[in-house]
Amino acid sequence: MVVGTRLLISLLVQNLLASYTGQAGIAKVGQIRNISNILMSVSSLGVFNGVVKYVSEYKNNQEGLLKLFSTVFVLSSIATFTLSLFMFFGADMLSQWLFFTEAYSAVFKILAVAAPFIAMNRIFNGVINGISAYKIHAKIEIVWYTLASLLLMVSLYYYNIGGVLLAIAVTPIVQFFVLIFIFGKTLKEYIKFSQLSFKAPLIKVLLGFTLISFVATVCSNLVEINFRTLISDRISENEAGIWTAMSSISKIYMQFLITIFSIYILPKYSEIHFSEAFKKEVKTIYKTLLPLVIIGMLFVYFSKEYLILTIYNEAFIGMTILFKWQLLADLVRFIANILSFKFLAKNQINYFVSTQLLGLLSYYIFGRLLINSYDVEGLVMALLFSNLLYLVAVFFVLRNDLFGKNKAI
Repeated sequence: MVVGTRLLISLLVQNLLASYTGQAGIAKVGQIRNISNILMSVSSLGVFNGVVKYVSEYKNNQEGLLKLFSTVFVLSSIATFTLSLFMFFGADMLSQWLFFTEAYSAVFKILAVAAPFIAMNRIFNGVINGISAYKIHAKIEIVWYTLASLLLMVSLYYYNIGGVLLAIAVTPIVQFFVLIFIFGKTLKEYIKFSQLSFKAPLIKVLLGFTLISFVATVCSNLVEINFRTLISDRISENEAGIWTAMSSISKIYMQFLITIFSIYILPKYSEIHFSEAFKKEVKTIYKTLLPLVIIGMLFVYFSKEYLILTIYNEAFIGMTILFKWQLLADLVRFIANILSFKFLAKNQINYFVSTQLLGLLSYYIFGRLLINSYDVEGLVMALLFSNLLYLVAVFFVLRNDLFGKNKAI
């Protein structure tokens, strides 16, 4: 229900953005969404997966929860204060970097104000996922996403692309109040706000998740920003918009898989302690989801022209050559992520970080090389090649868990 609702709303929003702002507008929206993703990670110091893991383990242990959230709020307070100052006073610089003009500096000043809300949203969503509150998660997602999309569409109608960027900046505040309204009462059962202290007893453990998030979220979004800027500079901003539109379609159909990873796979792997059980769970997930994913991706591929004209317009028809590379890349990434989430669940930071860095570094290198010969298509080809390398690396690390004798993990 959540994915279906978000899918329909996303399609409508993408269509309106394409109609009102064109390819260049889509590129600008891509830049600000990448920055928002970085803020989501940095403002909470990337402890989301740590919150999910330890809430699922400590949900009946008030002392453990108190230590967890005291540490989390210390880290997020330091991060949001520093981040807000940087965003507010560096607004002109950030606008120039992302949009080649200082005209959008107000967007970054609003994001500076929104930073604490972004951090709280991330932490509180970690609690929801940690206790596997699927229905509450569904309700919150539908309500805030609908309200945020309405705000974006109204802003688009009256203020065009400038209004869209401002609406995206305000969205975390909308999400926060929706979350508190729906989940606030239950949240108090797990976070005893009056008992929190300015101490960080679990700082060493949670900083490991900070490193994980820095690589997985911050670095990956910086690579996207770099590529989009590169396309705008070397080819055109319209081509940057087409590449962004392809990424947006990918993110739309990957929403379901992302949701499954955070609210089912991570808590499930946290409860598994032997390799045989892990192997069995992986087989079950592959048997259940992989056929559906392949069928869905085949449907997307064979209806690509229709999807482009429905979601965007004829100005984006050049995107058709990108679909085969993007779909194959996403399929490979899905297969790899089902395995690699074991690194998160078992706090195997070195394995997670090293494999992620290998994938990102190879994506960046392949992308810089292939764009010279294949333009935008080269970047999507680079994504496939880097994901294949990432999959091989993950299989190599987990070879004993997947094919060896039963052992503790």
